[in-house]
Amino acid sequence: MARMIGIDLGTTNCCVAILEGGKPRVIPSPEGTRTVPSIVGFTEKGDHLVGQIAKRQIVTNPQHTVYAVKRLLGRKAKDPEVIRAQEFLPYDITEAANGDVRVRARGRDYSPAEVSAILVGRLKEMAEEHLGEDVHDAVITVPAYFDDSQRQGTKDAGRIAGLNVRRIINEPTAAALAYGLGGVQDQKIAVYDLGGGTFDISSLCINDGVFEVLATSGDTFLGGEDFDQRIIRWLMDQFKETQGVDLGGDRLAMQRLREAGEGAKIELSSTDEYAINLPFISADESGPQHLNTTLARNTLEDMVSDLVERTKEPCHEALLLSGLQAEEIDEVILVGGQTRMPMVIELVRNVFGREPNRDRNPDEVVGIGAAIQSGILAGEVKDMVLLDVIPLSLGIETRGGTFTKLIERSSTIPTRKSKIFTSITDNQDKVEVHVLQGEREIASFNKSLGRFDLVGIPPAPKGVPQIEVAFDVDSNGILHVSAKDLATQKEQRVVVNPSGGLNESEIQQLVEEAARHAEEDRVRAELVRVQARVEGLLESNENTFKEFGDLLEPEPRDRVREILTQTRRSLQDPSVQTATDALEQLAEASRILSEVILFRPGAPAPQEEQEEEPLADKHGEGK
Repeated sequence: MARMIGIDLGTTNCCVAILEGGKPRVIPSPEGTRTVPSIVGFTEKGDHLVGQIAKRQIVTNPQHTVYAVKRLLGRKAKDPEVIRAQEFLPYDITEAANGDVRVRARGRDYSPAEVSAILVGRLKEMAEEHLGEDVHDAVITVPAYFDDSQRQGTKDAGRIAGLNVRRIINEPTAAALAYGLGGVQDQKIAVYDLGGGTFDISSLCINDGVFEVLATSGDTFLGGEDFDQRIIRWLMDQFKETQGVDLGGDRLAMQRLREAGEGAKIELSSTDEYAINLPFISADESGPQHLNTTLARNTLEDMVSDLVERTKEPCHEALLLSGLQAEEIDEVILVGGQTRMPMVIELVRNVFGREPNRDRNPDEVVGIGAAIQSGILAGEVKDMVLLDVIPLSLGIETRGGTFTKLIERSSTIPTRKSKIFTSITDNQDKVEVHVLQGEREIASFNKSLGRFDLVGIPPAPKGVPQIEVAFDVDSNGILHVSAKDLATQKEQRVVVNPSGGLNESEIQQLVEEAARHAEEDRVRAELVRVQARVEGLLESNENTFKEFGDLLEPEPRDRVREILTQTRRSLQDPSVQTATDALEQLAEASRILSEVILFRPGAPAPQEEQEEEPLADKHGEGK
């Protein structure tokens, strides 16, 4: 039986896990990390760099390195959130013909689903390398507050990557599955999920292996990226105040500020002050300029207090919708890297009146939950059942521009609801139904999911035709619409005019293109990874040879020089085999150089195991 994987497709980091012997296991990356940065780099040669290798070159290639693309899934280019994000994103955002967001890199426009598919494809490769077999099925997580378009975009990403997405599962629900794997019984829990790009809060009841989601709320554009942007703005203001220079137009400088800001935020979760030093951040006629400042935790908390406060109202709303009081919650589970911030922990403590549970790794718990759900679907896990809900109401626009709900928010899925509609003019042969998702009474204030033309209605006076429109929400939280003429009991043809997203032919084209080039892409990706290791090790050896080569005897010195020359030449016409051979030769050069360094006159002789460690680190990092 083919294996199924669980994927946490995060804004900042991704995680892939499997179920082995009934126990979830996170699959590590080739670099040895348990998560993969959600970053895709596009090189001049047309290659895709994914994860850590893409992150390493982001400073030198900011305009063609895409991150936080999850925030763009299912959105329009003119959405206020997208316009706000463009202020800080180094890459260009364009608008598709249907108004959707597109990301431009190396002269080509990519949909967010395509970029996400590159990430999913890398996670699929990691799982296949680990298992030694092909992987075809997956469970992928999404923020609980993702709407239908965003869920569909996530599913499209999986399909483009060559996966059959068996289930889309909400991230807080996945975290609850991971929490309850050990046999937790008869508890009411809340999952507070503040990740890189989104915030969700869900309340659940766990009883006799049944995980029932009671209510969910959140904000699909609130997360760690917003905290980072506040620090970036503060650093820009600091530099402008001291040096009189605005760094806003310098993409390279902005990326360095972003990395420094993210590092400062992480460190300030465990320390009170953090020194930020960025030499040569800019230059003018007087020479190079440097940014040297210190950020205190209380300063950071002042600048992001409103962001943390924004998570409070959804918490109260989730409790209200579930009919629970805060004191009835037995456990509060923290999910997402941003929940490591002491200020966030304090807010959760105040809202729920209890110490939050931090036993699980917030970066891995969602991926683990996705793997557990894959086990439930495969029949490997038999004592757990998941009952999830939809985050927002679904309905249609009716006369006068009002919004009529068919399915209320927090309804357990899968679910089906129908309603009878009729014509508003005589002899009307089709009716346009505008499907929306949201909570506002006025249709225009809600999210448009699509317009459906119900055609072939028999001629009749207005108000006579009776057309049953049915809404089906599947277990992925994705909406399907059908229609039937009750007079004839015949199903009516539904013509769907999508309001956004990739249509079926576009998805199929991308899937077929990926299949045609699968082996070619695999070889190129492998070459990029191996060659990156070669370039890093070559540079390290060249620097070492330049400094210590004169201490070698003539024969080993000539050997090292020959290896370095051959390796440098091999980079001009690379192949996987050439790069692999070069790695072996560079290892020989490293051994020769390590001997002269470690045993030069006056140098203490280290233990044997310590000799090999620096080389292992260099290989592992792939510098």
